[in-house]
Amino acid sequence: MQTSSRRTLSDPPLPLRLKLSALWASLTFCYLYGDYFGLYRPGKLQHMLDGAGPMGPSSQGSLLFVALLLAVPGLMVFLSLALPARLVRWLGIGLALFYATFVALTMPGAWWFYLAYSGIEIVLCLLIVGLAWRWPRA
Repeated sequence: MQTSSRRTLSDPPLPLRLKLSALWASLTFCYLYGDYFGLYRPGKLQHMLDGAGPMGPSSQGSLLFVALLLAVPGLMVFLSLALPARLVRWLGIGLALFYATFVALTMPGAWWFYLAYSGIEIVLCLLIVGLAWRWPRA
């Protein structure tokens, strides 16, 4: 019989805010990579050069909307750590449900890579909702 000289690693629990922040960071990376890989679809760059944006014709307004849409999850990485718990909880629930719905609406007819990213993004959003919903009470 062989005895193991390895010690069990300590695995302290992570604070809820840190988990939420990490989920928002992961979600942001998935959005960015999904959009980046989307540029490799045949004809996509030409489509952009012809004035088409992510949500119809490119305009200052449509690009501002998309910029804000993508900035919010990135901001939630910090805000999950900095805002009061009650606000973080409700922002997490509301925004994650919004983003999960928005992503689901963009899935029909999408390429497989986008469907894979979208599935991951929806799971991340649901994890945010679940953690925020079960926020411990004092």
